[in-house]
Amino acid sequence: MCAAHPAPEDVTISKAFDTQREEFSVASEKAVLVSVSLPERPWPNEADPCDEIRGLAESAGATVAGQLTQKRHDIQLATYLGSGKVGELHELVESLDADVVIFDNDLLPGQARNLEQAIGVKVLDRSELILDIFAGRARTAESKLQVELAQLEYSLPRLKQMWSHLSRQKGGGIGLRGPGETQLESDRRLVQHRIRDLKGKLNEVLGRKEREVKSRDQEHTISLVGYTNAGKSQLMNNLTKAGVVVKNQLFSTLDTRTRQWHIRDWGRVLLSDTVGFIRDLPHHLVASFKATLSEARHAKLLLHVVDASSPQAEAHIRAVTSVLKELDCADKPTLLILNKIDKLQDRSLLTLLEAHHPRAVAVSGLTGEGIARLEEAVMEALAEDFAEAEIVTDSGNGRVLAFLNAHAEIYRQEFRDDANEVVIRCHLPKHLLHHIAGPTVKVRFVEREKPQPPPEAKERESA
Repeated sequence: MCAAHPAPEDVTISKAFDTQREEFSVASEKAVLVSVSLPERPWPNEADPCDEIRGLAESAGATVAGQLTQKRHDIQLATYLGSGKVGELHELVESLDADVVIFDNDLLPGQARNLEQAIGVKVLDRSELILDIFAGRARTAESKLQVELAQLEYSLPRLKQMWSHLSRQKGGGIGLRGPGETQLESDRRLVQHRIRDLKGKLNEVLGRKEREVKSRDQEHTISLVGYTNAGKSQLMNNLTKAGVVVKNQLFSTLDTRTRQWHIRDWGRVLLSDTVGFIRDLPHHLVASFKATLSEARHAKLLLHVVDASSPQAEAHIRAVTSVLKELDCADKPTLLILNKIDKLQDRSLLTLLEAHHPRAVAVSGLTGEGIARLEEAVMEALAEDFAEAEIVTDSGNGRVLAFLNAHAEIYRQEFRDDANEVVIRCHLPKHLLHHIAGPTVKVRFVEREKPQPPPEAKERESA
């Protein structure tokens, strides 16, 4: 059976996309970094404002040659920076013989164009750099589709400057405006067609993922979430022996991995590792990666992993919390994990984090320190999902009885021969209660009895 040939538009847009990626890649290039602090977007690290954008640039393969920073009350509409800083940036680029300028801010298309004309080298903003990193990391067909969609949606308003390689539409015909139709209008139509095609394919992937995740409804599912390079993959290897390749770089994991984790005194749970988050993660990227992040949205428990050795740990926690809100996961049960404690030179930093987050668990995914406490905390969190219930059903209801034997902790069972009923007292996960619903099943929740004070305490209270 022959493979289907791609539509002409797909071929054209694919070539255009590859050319655009090459144009905006920074691999093996010498870069100058620029970071602007604004009242609504202050620097998370005053000591080194370019710390994070440097890590991103190096992850993309660039060599950082220099940096320039500025504090402003508002941006300059034409060039983002003030005119004096633009001149200073031009001199810095020339003196370092740099190939590219990378902003730790998002620029408007006109601002990027004006800066390129003033400086003489290409200019990229933060979102373009992150998208380029994701494009270089994508390995599976799913992640490639997601990254391509995010890049195209981000590039659509920038077509006028970026898509000069497609040929001009020539000739007339039915439905065409003839030789007057510009290349830009033709490009926009092709890009919009490709975006619709990608969204259709990703909706199919999302539907398949949703069904796959929901099929684990009877399982205890846990997802690792956190800032990029927080050590999630290393921790997963320690917990599940998954053998995931661990790299000290940003966004090393784009595809979700799910493995079995056997917790002592509890049993098996399913643990998933997800793509890392970052401050100001492009919205197009979050939207297109909904299929990959469906594991986190449907998990019974989130393990929010933080690099405790990072001076920006609190800022990272806030950034991840913001993305979780965007994914409608803000109210999901979450356990904060302070990872990489083996890298701490000063344990007072850990003490400060623990004071701000009393329920957090400190661990080292590398050495295994704190893993036993983590297992206890996970068991406590999962136990909160259990209900103590009294279930009454027909003695011959084999479906319900088999389900309870498999998924509940039964501690009392009583048969009523006169009514042909069985009364079962058990602990059962709340999210599984709907599986036993039916016209012949009655469920009553049993409140746990509060411990009574000893007699001498009652006497003291009455006195």
